Amino acid sequence: MNKEHLQYGSDQSGLICGYLFTGEDAGKAVRTTEVLHYLNQSQKLEPSHFLWLHFNLANASTERWLRENSQSPEEFYETLHQGSRSTRIEHADQHLIAVINDVLHDFSFDPSEMATLWLHVSHGIMISARRKPLKSVDHLRNAVNTGEIFHSTMELLTHLLRDQADVLTGIVRDATTKIDEVEDHLLAERLSRKRANLGELRRLLVRLQRLLAPEPAALFRLLQKPPAWMADNDVHELRQSTEEFSVVLSDMASLQERIRLLQEEVAAHVGEQNNRSLFVLTIVTVLALPINITTGLMGMNVGGIPWAQNDNGFWIIVVLVSLITAICAWVAHHFKNKD
Repeated sequence: MNKEHLQYGSDQSGLICGYLFTGEDAGKAVRTTEVLHYLNQSQKLEPSHFLWLHFNLANASTERWLRENSQSPEEFYETLHQGSRSTRIEHADQHLIAVINDVLHDFSFDPSEMATLWLHVSHGIMISARRKPLKSVDHLRNAVNTGEIFHSTMELLTHLLRDQADVLTGIVRDATTKIDEVEDHLLAERLSRKRANLGELRRLLVRLQRLLAPEPAALFRLLQKPPAWMADNDVHELRQSTEEFSVVLSDMASLQERIRLLQEEVAAHVGEQNNRSLFVLTIVTVLALPINITTGLMGMNVGGIPWAQNDNGFWIIVVLVSLITAICAWVAHHFKNKD
């Protein structure tokens, strides 16, 4: 494999990597100067040829270079600056504008480790742009570098969606492992700090589902009225990839429900422990009540205190207090067994 393919930095134009596909062979890496030849039509693309250009928006010159050299529609640049980043694929004239949310390359279950990938897809070119390294697009790039053959830009987009579904599947699998661990600790009554992780994990899954779930209306419109250059097979593959993606999102929703039920079980377990501790504290208070009342009464500096002059007065009081305490203990034990 050519080491040049594995470089992750962008050049002065913001281009991270570029590939030329012929539909018959693996993608060929192209530099910015070669890309300019194709975009300016000084070297015209064959009908079966197409380009994939991947840009880094963190490079300040990227958007300016795209505006000057590519024929991306204005909707693509408007999408780059929109506040809404929900996952969607929209039809703009004969172009597709896609917004795909993905996790970072070194994702570690932190809600801040998610970012957006913007795409412009047409018959002869797919332009992708991101600000941070993302897992799914790196998987697609590795597939191209290892020699996988693509016949159209829609195949690239479909492969990207399936890569994202694979990433989500891995996240769900790891989350399931974490939940299994918490459940094992719950059954062994060794929760410690594990229960606090459930809330964080549930919030992360909710945010992932909210950001990654495609907008049904936009996708429905695209599949019903695709651009003229989209082949029927591409439409079928796109529909199938979205169905696979929906299955992963359904698994994620089921996992959220499992976390919710586990949280309720943990809360019930903690409540039961608190009730037990409160009951023990109440019993101790009740058992100490007779002696506290007796010492309070006997300690008053007033006349008429019984057995004050009796040599056995102390022992009489001890017997009485012990008897009352024993009665209180029997009553508390009786009510405990009754409950």
